[in-house]
Amino acid sequence: MTNFEPVPENQQYDQNQVRNHRQERRRDGSAARRAALAIHTVADVAALFLGLWILLYLLDANQANVFVEFVEDTADWLAWWSQDIFTMDTEGLRVLLNYGLPAVIYLLIGHGVAARVRNL
Repeated sequence: MTNFEPVPENQQYDQNQVRNHRQERRRDGSAARRAALAIHTVADVAALFLGLWILLYLLDANQANVFVEFVEDTADWLAWWSQDIFTMDTEGLRVLLNYGLPAVIYLLIGHGVAARVRNL
């Protein structure tokens, strides 16, 4: 059986105690962890779309399909800055490099920033 102490009926409200509790909540890092998780997730989703487009292209998916078009458009939007960095005769290798490079960069930068934010 557990013994509970009764709460005093006329206990004074201490504003300093409330302020200290608020400061402790801010310092526990939960906001930083949530921000880091969001950054981490965005980087992963970006890399996922780029990797999925590479896979669909290499497997010669039907490019008239709505899903394949959506993935291609999203990958094009994410990799606009890296288009035609590599110009190869082999189309599959060109797609792999031009979409794989931004996927790796998004992962490295996203995870690096997330780790940095988590340590704040």
